[in-house]
Amino acid sequence: MVRKMTPLIFAFFALAAAPAFAQEPSGCDKFKWPLDQERALLAKPSQIASGGELAQTPAAALLSLVPLAKANLPLTPSRAPRYSDSYAGFLRAPAPQAGTYRITLSHAAWTDVVQDGHELRSVAFTGARDCSGLAKSVKFELAAAPFVIQVSGTSAHAIALAVTAD
Repeated sequence: MVRKMTPLIFAFFALAAAPAFAQEPSGCDKFKWPLDQERALLAKPSQIASGGELAQTPAAALLSLVPLAKANLPLTPSRAPRYSDSYAGFLRAPAPQAGTYRITLSHAAWTDVVQDGHELRSVAFTGARDCSGLAKSVKFELAAAPFVIQVSGTSAHAIALAVTAD
């Protein structure tokens, strides 16, 4: 009898857990941390072609993207794109003070940060759907050295991003 009930119990718990695996929350009030500074910066981004450089941080840029095959990213994205015709790009940023920084994007895309030739792992992430001008924000621990932001895996031809201290 226990063996016959095991599949039923598993199915019950799998169905009960399904909402936990749902998509990102919907609405601008669903981010894990406030993004008021980023929203203000993203309202007036400077235009930068892929491979360009931010003048300072904090800052916002409207980054022009190109097909992934032509993006010449410094490192291969840490996550493969979900579709073959995705767009990508990168920009360089000046050396900040050491600390935690946020990279906030206007559209869904994969974000990698490269510093001293090494990919950095994110320390936190938040995202929400249905929030005009904001899609996600990722935190990275940066040393006091220049860094590169790579954006990939998006259908957008340009993406606005903000770099701010946490």
